[in-house]
Amino acid sequence: MFKILLIEDDATLFHEIHNRLSSWSYDVHGISDFGNIMEQFTTLKPDLVIIDIQLPKFDGFHWCRMIRAHSKVPIVFLSSRDHPTDMVMSMQLGADDFVQKPFHFDVLIAKIQAILRRVYNYNNEEIMLKTWNGATIDYDRNTVTKEDTSIELTKNEMFILKQLLEQKNKIVSREELIKSLWDDERFVSDNTLTVNVNRLRKRLEEIGLGSYIETKVGQGYLAVEEALLP
Repeated sequence: MFKILLIEDDATLFHEIHNRLSSWSYDVHGISDFGNIMEQFTTLKPDLVIIDIQLPKFDGFHWCRMIRAHSKVPIVFLSSRDHPTDMVMSMQLGADDFVQKPFHFDVLIAKIQAILRRVYNYNNEEIMLKTWNGATIDYDRNTVTKEDTSIELTKNEMFILKQLLEQKNKIVSREELIKSLWDDERFVSDNTLTVNVNRLRKRLEEIGLGSYIETKVGQGYLAVEEALLP
C-alpha cells in the first residue's frame, strides 16, 4: 500500500480527497502542524506528496524546496490559482505534476497512478546500467557518473534521459516524450516538458554532458554520441 502525505489546510477538501484516495487503497496521512511539515514528512517517509500552494505560515513552494533538499519523492501540487507562473515555478522546484482546483477526482487519481507506476516500476528492467559519452548511467540509483564526479537526477529527469538514450542519435518527438512520461498527454502542457528537459540539461552540464542533449526546434530532442558532435 502506497503512503501519501496530503498537505491541505482546507478540512473539507482534505477529508474528501482522503476518503476518495483511501477507497483506492492508498494510505493517506495529513498534517497536524503546518509550521513543522518536515518533521512529519521525515517520520512518515511517504511514497508521494500532494501539496497545496496556499498554506498557513509558509506556502507550498517553500515546503517543496525543503522536501527536494532531502528527498526525490514524487510531489503533486494542488492550487486554485490559475496563473501559468505557478505551474512553471512548481516544475522548476522539482514537482512531478500540477493539478488546478476545482478538479475531477478521476483526473487526480489517474495522475497519481501514472506517477507511482513511473517512479516505482520503470526501473525494474533488465538493464540497469548504460554507458554514454564516457559516463555511466545507473537507472536504479538515478545517477550519472563521469570520471570521479556523480550527479543524482530526479525520477522525471532520469526517465526523460532514459527515453532519449533508448533512441540515441534519433529525434524523439515532444509528443512521444509527453505520452511516455505522463501516460496521457491531455493532462500535461508543452511548457512542463520544456522545464523538465532544461532542468535535465542543466544537471548534465555539471559533468560536461549538457551539450549532448540537443533541441530540434519544432521536432523534439535527441541524445547524441560524442563522435557525432561538430
